[in-house]
Amino acid sequence: MEQATKSNYSGAPQHPIGSGFTAESTADDVLKGIDLTGKVAIVTGGYAGLGLETVRALSAAGATVVAPARDRKKAEANLKGIKNVTIETMNLMDPATIDAFATKFLATHKALHILVNNAGIMWVPLRRDAAGNESQLSTNHFGHFRLTARLWPALKNAKGARVVNVSSWGHHRSDFNFEDPNFENRAYDSFEGYGQSKTANILFTIALDERGKQYGVRSYTLHPGSIVDTDLKREVEPEMLIQLGVHDKDGNTIHDATRGMKTIAQGASTQVWCATSPALQDFGGVYCEDNEVAVIDTTYQGWRPENGSLRGVMAYSLDQEHAQQLWTLTERMTGVTFDVTK
Repeated sequence: MEQATKSNYSGAPQHPIGSGFTAESTADDVLKGIDLTGKVAIVTGGYAGLGLETVRALSAAGATVVAPARDRKKAEANLKGIKNVTIETMNLMDPATIDAFATKFLATHKALHILVNNAGIMWVPLRRDAAGNESQLSTNHFGHFRLTARLWPALKNAKGARVVNVSSWGHHRSDFNFEDPNFENRAYDSFEGYGQSKTANILFTIALDERGKQYGVRSYTLHPGSIVDTDLKREVEPEMLIQLGVHDKDGNTIHDATRGMKTIAQGASTQVWCATSPALQDFGGVYCEDNEVAVIDTTYQGWRPENGSLRGVMAYSLDQEHAQQLWTLTERMTGVTFDVTK
């Protein structure tokens, strides 16, 4: 296990690199001194919660930002007043809308410098997309895989692009189940489904970075923190939030960045850091947290609120063979051939 503390399974330095930032740092903090003028970014879910803060911060640094939205009216209201932002229609559970969005983007933009696959759903009842895929897997992984594949020509044209896949510490709750990813032959557990989808985000990042680095496209993944001031909690019972330790007994949100319970500005910082930091210029395929490269968690035995902060990445989510296996499975299940050479 000593080697596991030094690098992940794709050979990247899966250990802190001395970024100079902390859990308390905000998106604006990590962007100080960085000029994104002339850069084009896409942020999925960029009209609420962490996505909205990411769009605001990237725009303030000079980037042109495109925000694909499932709820266009809500996006227009929330993004009002933020400069250099274009809203387009897209639903990650609807492949036709993903293809239409990507086609329109490629027709109007030669290059894409930053893709933040931020949108996601969490802890929902069993639902399926039109193809029968479990909704958390469909939204959090399959939809973003398809979107990234469709936008690949523009990412290559950027000659130095970054793809940021927002995962979660929740990946600790489940490895990827290659035998039954859609809960067709096992009882549905929403927490397990969420964990599986977040593990998929990490495995996708590793496989994408390995394929994309020769074309100047690097990929990163991260845990933003436990941020409950977002729409992600909309289907979670209040009692569960208290049990998880993110709300007090009176239902008030607890903010303590040192334990991972962050404000939205703090929570968005790590994905912005992954998308822009010069410190990550020479490598990718890593899982980050608190504006740093995370360590591999070798001690996890289940989480309880009294155990304190949520830290580290599970070794199973960094497995190179599983990353390639997931890529092949995803191509088959989505019907998307993601050939980076084209």
